[in-house]
Amino acid sequence: MGPPDSPAAPWARLPAGTPPPGDLAPCVLLNPQAAGGRAARLLPRVQAHLSRHAPGATLQCFHSADEALAWLRSRPRGSRVVLAGGDGTVHRMLPALLVRGHQLGLLPCGTGNDTARAFGVHRLAAEDALDLALRAEARAIDIGEVVCGAACTPFVSSLAAGFDAAVAQRALQAPGWLRGLPRYLAATFAELAALRRFGVEAWVDGQPRPLGDTLFASTLNTRSYGSGMPAAPAARIDDGRLDLLVAGRFGTVGALAMMPLLLAGLHLRHPRVRALPFTTLRLRADPPLPLAADGEPLPDATELTVRVRPAALMAVRRPA
Repeated sequence: MGPPDSPAAPWARLPAGTPPPGDLAPCVLLNPQAAGGRAARLLPRVQAHLSRHAPGATLQCFHSADEALAWLRSRPRGSRVVLAGGDGTVHRMLPALLVRGHQLGLLPCGTGNDTARAFGVHRLAAEDALDLALRAEARAIDIGEVVCGAACTPFVSSLAAGFDAAVAQRALQAPGWLRGLPRYLAATFAELAALRRFGVEAWVDGQPRPLGDTLFASTLNTRSYGSGMPAAPAARIDDGRLDLLVAGRFGTVGALAMMPLLLAGLHLRHPRVRALPFTTLRLRADPPLPLAADGEPLPDATELTVRVRPAALMAVRRPA
């Protein structure tokens, strides 16, 4: 989970009108549809805060990913862009952020918010998160990317492959009033009723690692996924590597018993669960693996390559 709130964060004490780092005026990009439309409620607070404390910043709302991507691509290279949304919003905007070399700040208001947890802003009030995102120094973070055939998809937080990707797909179909971890738990129990396993071969940094009968073989760049599940406690977003999390042969009862361990961050004690750091990973699976990047579904795949792009994105994170 995110770090505890700071009652008086240093960036929140900057006087009104203090310019952000760099020469380019920052922009706030708000997705009113994030978190089932609840992000729209932040609009008056964001407008009021920007007018009082960051009059040079601009606010832009968008109602489609294509509209937002086109707008981001029109911005000067290296602009400070504050995204108001969740993991899905960050994921959809990531290609334009990378191509244009923009700096990313985050105002979390999504369903999963695992990127916000990695940035240390998950528990901040909206005004404090805005001040941090607008004014603090951006630092380099790693990005993962998955290659399936001719398609190359970048991700910030995770690439789920197998059972957990199927859960992510079900979570997107859950009722809008079901939020956060309960949303993922409901999807998990539904997927357990139709449990599938996959025969997986893996090559980790070129070395063969036959995984055999596998529940999931997922990659994390952040410590958590699935709305705060502490799946990869050793993962760091700036260490130049990714972490493969593998759950081996589980039946329905065994998988159900493993879930509390995953929620408590104790799953790596289980003999059929392991984590492996890597820079390049190849997977071959039968049947095809369900995939989800940052919680967003991708087409199922029988073969894929996952690799890290070290220090590929400049992002604003809360000081430790």
